[in-house]
Amino acid sequence: MVKSMTGFGRAELTGDGKKITVEIKSVNHRYCEISTRLPRKLNCYDSAVRQMIKKYADRGKIDVNVSVTAEEPDGTGVKYNPAVAAEYAKYLRQMAQENGIAEDISLTLLARMPEVLTLEEPEEDQEKTKELLERAIDEAGRLFSDSRSAEGEHLKKDIIGKLDGLGLKVAEIEKRSPEMMEEYRSKLYERISEILSDTNLTEKTIAAELIIYADKTCVDEETVRLRAHIDNMKKTLEQGENVGRKLDFLAQEMNREANTILSKANDIEVSEVAIEIKTEIEKIREQIQNIE
Repeated sequence: MVKSMTGFGRAELTGDGKKITVEIKSVNHRYCEISTRLPRKLNCYDSAVRQMIKKYADRGKIDVNVSVTAEEPDGTGVKYNPAVAAEYAKYLRQMAQENGIAEDISLTLLARMPEVLTLEEPEEDQEKTKELLERAIDEAGRLFSDSRSAEGEHLKKDIIGKLDGLGLKVAEIEKRSPEMMEEYRSKLYERISEILSDTNLTEKTIAAELIIYADKTCVDEETVRLRAHIDNMKKTLEQGENVGRKLDFLAQEMNREANTILSKANDIEVSEVAIEIKTEIEKIREQIQNIE
């Protein structure tokens, strides 16, 4: 299944007195770039989170945001350390006396000193926390992957529709090409015959020169290759995942053939169709940039 590089997934799970929320979103990127935002308590799982995300995406700029909120009081409290506060007060007074300055010790000042007031958090069950985090990531990851698959199917249908349109335009060139060559042959033959009517230049010689010119201006090879690339791109889209790079290469080759047709064609109608083909190929390439 074709996947887009744009996706979003969100999951919330509760357990062990807490709620873990995981959000995963991604946009286009040449490689797989994962950015994580985890609460301080969960920073130790950063590497594990990145590895889990890689199960759901091979390319794209992926942002993972994890938050934790308490569902019930968790026993967190503030501890006052009187011995530490007394030490600070003692040395502050000593500094004032030794330097001949007035004492300016306040409650606010002491409270701001390191280790006077500390936040005590109860020990958590790390295994339960890790299990809850993994479950939340799995659920968000599945939704994230599903959204990329759904968007990928839309891209696939759109690209196939554009490829079908390209096929019709190639058919226009194929239909016009023999007419173009015949018209040019007739005009050139008449012109040469008119100019060289009194010479010994034979019709056979003129025909040989026309064949050489026709070989230089014929676009049959380009249209055949263009059709082959169109068919190959359709088959690639049906193959499944991780086809973005191959599709981009095929689009470049299609554009190359269209450019050659433009440079060789000495006909307004063919040139106009070739320009339309290039325009459609560019639209296809823009869509392909979204495919993983």
